[in-house]
Amino acid sequence: MSPFEHGEVFVLDDGGEADLDLGNYERFLDISLSKDNNLTTGKSVIARERRGDYLGKTVQVVPHITDAIQDWIQRVAHIPVDGRDGVPDVCVIELGGTVGDIESMPFIEALRQFQWRVGPGNFCVVHVSLVPVIGVVGEQKTKPTQQSVATLRSLGLNPTLLACRSSEPLGESVKEKLAMFCHVPVNQVLTMHDVSNIWRVPLMMQAQGAHLTISNILGLKGAEKINLSHWKAGLADKWDNLRQLVKIAMVGKYTDLSDAYLSVIKALQHACLAANRKLQIDWVEASHLEPQTKAEDSAAYDAAWEKLHNADGILVPGGFGNRGVEGKILAANYARVNDRPYLGICLGMQIAVIEFARNVLGWAEANSTEFDAATPNPTVVFMPEGSTTHKGGTMRLGSRRTLLQTVDCISAKLYQKEEYVDERHRHRYEVNPELVPLLEEHGLRFVGRDETGTRMEICELAGHRFFVAAQFHPEFKSRPFKPSPLFLGLILAASGKLDTYLSGKATPVASPVRPGPLKSLSSLPLSSLGSLENGGSLDGHLASAVAAKLNFTVG
Repeated sequence: MSPFEHGEVFVLDDGGEADLDLGNYERFLDISLSKDNNLTTGKSVIARERRGDYLGKTVQVVPHITDAIQDWIQRVAHIPVDGRDGVPDVCVIELGGTVGDIESMPFIEALRQFQWRVGPGNFCVVHVSLVPVIGVVGEQKTKPTQQSVATLRSLGLNPTLLACRSSEPLGESVKEKLAMFCHVPVNQVLTMHDVSNIWRVPLMMQAQGAHLTISNILGLKGAEKINLSHWKAGLADKWDNLRQLVKIAMVGKYTDLSDAYLSVIKALQHACLAANRKLQIDWVEASHLEPQTKAEDSAAYDAAWEKLHNADGILVPGGFGNRGVEGKILAANYARVNDRPYLGICLGMQIAVIEFARNVLGWAEANSTEFDAATPNPTVVFMPEGSTTHKGGTMRLGSRRTLLQTVDCISAKLYQKEEYVDERHRHRYEVNPELVPLLEEHGLRFVGRDETGTRMEICELAGHRFFVAAQFHPEFKSRPFKPSPLFLGLILAASGKLDTYLSGKATPVASPVRPGPLKSLSSLPLSSLGSLENGGSLDGHLASAVAAKLNFTVG
């Protein structure tokens, strides 16, 4: 998926690569999903055809693909994702795209059949639709929703609730009109207007009784006991009341679309909540830091460097390809030389090592073989878990164990672990292990390595107040009430609070033998709500979010 079109690729524990929506589910519900929780057209049918299940038959969309989709839902929905034993209660199915799109037709037909397979009282359709405001008059127009509902009903699915996206709360007359023309009770027309932060969305749904309606339809008990006071005080209200500013320069390659770094943004937000700091992200296009830009567009060059100079901390996230790499190396150099808090992720670690090799070891042509195959000083190299020529399915993906080499390092104290940490990966290239002794001799400590000892996972710069980089992606496991330790370290260092924080956490605890159970923050389905902050773009415009109760869980 192109980061400019779809945003980030979210990586799961088992190495599954999915749309960023699965990241929203993991963060909101504090769960861990797998590649089975993401279904694309043909995924199951191709596997069955290869096994010979259809020998002697003509494979068709109906019934083979639609049956495969339904079977997949029932199978995956019985698998717990919250760390607890027992068969789950509810499965949330997000059917993305726009009603009427050819890509979603097999799924809509599968769900039309599915409602009869599971029976009445086990199926609830939540239709997400846009209610735009046209012209200076400010009238809320219902025709797009009326049309999308008509199309959905013509395909055999009748919405139980309407989740109406709008810039402002729907007027009562607008809700009544939608109820009448969309064949939905007025109390089941939900206004999903822009709010100050994303964590207000569940509160907004609860205030409109969405949890009561859904529980009543699906025959679930206990909805009236749902208590979101901790969520309100610890997230929604707290975020709006943060006052002390911390400025983070995000030096990236896909800065025109913030969704390309959605998990990084969320991890920064989680860390700021824990550190009581108001986040300001200053986006820096990496290529604008390069001398070539100074010659071509001096204003863009000066603006990029001004943001870097004014930042309290610098973050260089992951990326692929050589565009902007030299700019990222310059950002790492600025952070190292000027003692600015620095966090590098994936490529951000690789360029930090390249910068160190060039300017500390004196290897002016040090580089990654990804960007210069003929470099005389290969600082970052391809280490086979796949092929350099075939890009698909060759990356080091999913959760991997990082063994901490010492407890006397910032990372161990932040993680509060003395042996290992488990984080998610998505990369092909690694720091050249042959150069590690020389790099460490000059002050670049590799405090985390893989279980073989040959792959460098975490590096820290000796004598720097916070210069930490990781080959893995810590942002993927960050949660609102459990911020990523490395992101928290960056924010604390940028706020001048890291030393105080670490002084109370000088002795890391033993790493657990196995992960503890994850707790669900809410039993409410929270589908297609990823862009309700301050008028953000609509995720899955006119999408249909379908919740089916089959004694199973979020899927």
